[in-house]
Amino acid sequence: MKTRKATAPHFAICVDNAEYPASLELHRVYRVLPDKDAERDGDLRVVDESGEDYLYPMDFFVLIALPRRTADTLSRSYERRMQPAG
Repeated sequence: MKTRKATAPHFAICVDNAEYPASLELHRVYRVLPDKDAERDGDLRVVDESGEDYLYPMDFFVLIALPRRTADTLSRSYERRMQPAG
């Protein structure tokens, strides 16, 4: 049986939005952008509800690894959402 290879975690589920209820929706999947400096400080760079990326405490999220096809589909969906209407 063929196993699907999971991607590196580029997505996370919000599990705590107490300090940022306007910016983060509880239990929503967010896109995570690579930021090694932030990770060393215990933060994640997340594209939040504003459509911009900001640093949030890593403890507010659970990183998830998705099958490549699912991650690619989500990434394309986020890209379409961020394009200006025109």
